[in-house]
Amino acid sequence: MKKIDIHNNEAIQQQLKTGDESVFDAVYTFYYGRLCAFAVQYVELDDAKEIVQEVMLWLWENREMLIPEMSLKSLLFTMVKNKSLNSLEHVQVKRKVHEKLYEKFRLQFEDPDFYVYGELMGLVDEAIKKLPEEYRKAFEMNRFDGLTYNEIAEIGGVSPKTIAYRITQALKILRIELKDYLPLLIWLLHK
Repeated sequence: MKKIDIHNNEAIQQQLKTGDESVFDAVYTFYYGRLCAFAVQYVELDDAKEIVQEVMLWLWENREMLIPEMSLKSLLFTMVKNKSLNSLEHVQVKRKVHEKLYEKFRLQFEDPDFYVYGELMGLVDEAIKKLPEEYRKAFEMNRFDGLTYNEIAEIGGVSPKTIAYRITQALKILRIELKDYLPLLIWLLHK
C-alpha cells in the first residue's frame, strides 16, 4: 500500500486526476469530518453531511479539471461554505413564502372552520407526486430548492433545455390537475 501525503497538494491532485480511488478515499477520510464541522456553522448537521457528500461527489466527478496550483483544501472549504449559504438562503426563502402566505390568509387560518389551506397543500402534494419522475424532480429542484435550470441540468447530466421542457410539462400537468385552485396557487405555478 502506497503512502499518501495528504498535505502535498499538487501530488494529491495529480493522483486524483488519474482516478486513483485510494487517494480519493484518503482525501475523503481526511476532510469529511472537518468539512462537516465547518458546515454546521451555517446549517443543521444532516444538511451539513449532505452538502459535504455533494462536494465530495463533485470532486470525484470533476477531478480531471483540478488545477494543481490551487489549494484543494481551499477549494473544498469554499464549496462547502457556498453550498451551506445557498441552502440557508433557500430555507429562508421558503420561510418567507410561508410567512407571506400566512399573512395573506391569516384571517382564514385563525378561523377554526377554515381547513382549506391544509387540504389545498395536500392536493398540491398529491398532484406533484403524480408527475412523471423526471418532471417531478426538475420541478421540485427548481421551485422548492431554488436551483436554476443550469444547476439542475448539471446534476442530472442533461441539457438545460431538457430541464426547461420538463418543468414546462410539469407546470402544464399541475395547471390541469389543480385548475379549480389556480388563484390560490399562483405562487407555485407561475413561470
